[in-house]
Amino acid sequence: MTFFIIACCIIGLVVLITWAKVNPFLAFLLISTLAGLLLGIPFSGIMQSVTKGLGDTLGSLVIVIVLGAMLGKLVADSGAAKRIATVFQNLFGSRYIVWAMTFTGFIVGIPLYYNVGFVLLIPIIFSVSYHNKLPLVYVGLPMLASLSVMHGFLPPHPSPMALVMQFEANMATTFFYGLCIAFPAIIIAGPLFSRTLKNIKSAEGKIHLVSVVPDANLPGIANSLISSLLPVLIIAFTALLTSVITDKNSTEILIFLSEPNVVMGLTIIIATYSLGIRRGKRLSEIMLVYTEAVKDISMILLIIGSAGILKQIFIDSGASKEIAAALSSWQLPPLLLAWVVTAILRLCLGSATIAGLTAAGIIYPLTVQTKVDPNLMVLSIGAGSLFFSHVNDTAFWMFKEYFGLSMKDTFRSWTFMETIVSVIGLAGVLVLDQFI
Repeated sequence: MTFFIIACCIIGLVVLITWAKVNPFLAFLLISTLAGLLLGIPFSGIMQSVTKGLGDTLGSLVIVIVLGAMLGKLVADSGAAKRIATVFQNLFGSRYIVWAMTFTGFIVGIPLYYNVGFVLLIPIIFSVSYHNKLPLVYVGLPMLASLSVMHGFLPPHPSPMALVMQFEANMATTFFYGLCIAFPAIIIAGPLFSRTLKNIKSAEGKIHLVSVVPDANLPGIANSLISSLLPVLIIAFTALLTSVITDKNSTEILIFLSEPNVVMGLTIIIATYSLGIRRGKRLSEIMLVYTEAVKDISMILLIIGSAGILKQIFIDSGASKEIAAALSSWQLPPLLLAWVVTAILRLCLGSATIAGLTAAGIIYPLTVQTKVDPNLMVLSIGAGSLFFSHVNDTAFWMFKEYFGLSMKDTFRSWTFMETIVSVIGLAGVLVLDQFI
């Protein structure tokens, strides 16, 4: 009976979000409450589970996600992302322009969320395509493949960061493993796959005007790169020092500095100066940028928190133990099982973030009973969350409309690219699992 209730709740969640168009936060809240009642949690205990699930999930995430959004917004508004793109275009030249676009998407994708990066970089894609007389999809898909991989695989993006916290993984280790998987996924799904798409013709793209910083006012390339990559640099630097320093007090300081909240806090302090105050911006102007950034991700935070509620309902009702017992009887390795469950939810729900967080609530009980590497579990779910983007995914429609493609060509290009990324991500996780 428990599995029938859980299945009905998951189906109800899918129906509410995809068919009834209910806000995902409200859908999660409604289904979680209903699941609690049906699974036998007392009326007085349901709200305790709701509060605990929401609080525990957001309590460990809200700082790093908000600070990450602020950094991304500042990188975009300051023109640092445009500077990076321009320099890479000049560095690689017209012959290797597709690799320049790929590398730009990779660097810019570290601090920027996918939708923000898409809107920011789409004018650059159109400009490069026009000036080099190259097909739009051939030029643009490699950059978007990079953005998608960074968004789905690597912290400090919201879904990977939430998964890191839920599975008690290590952010630095997850990031390092993620890079090992991201590089082949980006190369194969980006520059190599795009070569097969040169014959796709784009209609007039529906590009929207965005605020563009004049070239003369752009920050320098060193400033742009360092500010964008600062979270990665701090994590790598502290991890390196921790591995060679034996003094206990020094090690404790380094561990503190490598904490995600501290890393992002230091990054914001430095970037506020390097991309803002140093370039003549008033502090009040920079704070307005940060305020807009928080508005942009407020709904993401609520969705992440509400997914935590559903997981807590499963735990408090005892359903999680039954889920773990049932899943452990499947003849599939835990990492492959996590990918399959997430991919199915992605097909049903559309949103990579929602699919990943929902799968985490289902898969988490199994990881408690197995010795699976939590860092690889985060990446397996991240890979599954990118599987086969189609008509219920907003990114599908953004790509179709901006690039002026038919449904057939959108499936042939965007959907297949996302599927390649997902499958290669799974393969990378399974390979790493053999050596770790």
